[in-house]
Amino acid sequence: MSTIRVLLADDHNIIRDGLKTLIEKEAGMEVVAEAENGRKTVRLAQKLRPNVVIMDVSMPDMNGIDATRKIMEETPGVRVIGLSMHSDRRYVLGMLEAGACGYLLKDCAFEELATAIRNVAGGHTYLSPRIAEVVVKGYLDKAPGLSHGSGSVLTPREREVLQLLAEGMAAKEVAVHLNVSVKTVETHRRNMMEKLNMRSIAELTKYAVREGLVSIEG
Repeated sequence: MSTIRVLLADDHNIIRDGLKTLIEKEAGMEVVAEAENGRKTVRLAQKLRPNVVIMDVSMPDMNGIDATRKIMEETPGVRVIGLSMHSDRRYVLGMLEAGACGYLLKDCAFEELATAIRNVAGGHTYLSPRIAEVVVKGYLDKAPGLSHGSGSVLTPREREVLQLLAEGMAAKEVAVHLNVSVKTVETHRRNMMEKLNMRSIAELTKYAVREGLVSIEG
């Protein structure tokens, strides 16, 4: 089999460095690029078309769920494995719903990640046993919250705007960052507040944290 080309996406340098060292010791694998946020991950996936993206779920600028969804829409053939400290159903089902082919927890042994990379690159899926339990339970319970969880009541663009606002950007900064007008950002903000019946940015920020759009981890 040809070399499996891997893109690493995580906002912690030390995790990327560690994973890169381990992956490059594996026969038949190479790390082609690294990204510290979801937006850069999407851009690199489009440019480099790696076989597998190892995607942290909680990242700044654009979270792993929304980045995975964009990659699935824009770069067919690239496969994504979610790697997270979160086993919460919202994150797991959110990633799988977005199109990820695998999901592991960050406390797994590297051997398991290597197995997952090979499986996913070969066209299969891979869920660690603990995650498989979460998924099965989610579907047995008819996945309550799946249709309304992870901010899915909002459009993808609204989710993008909300994440940036919740991370502390002013409307002007968001407009520059997304290359849209301030008026457009304010319209999105107003629409989100109407949809969610909220009256302040503080309420929107709490919602974004609760739904896993932004992380409060350090």
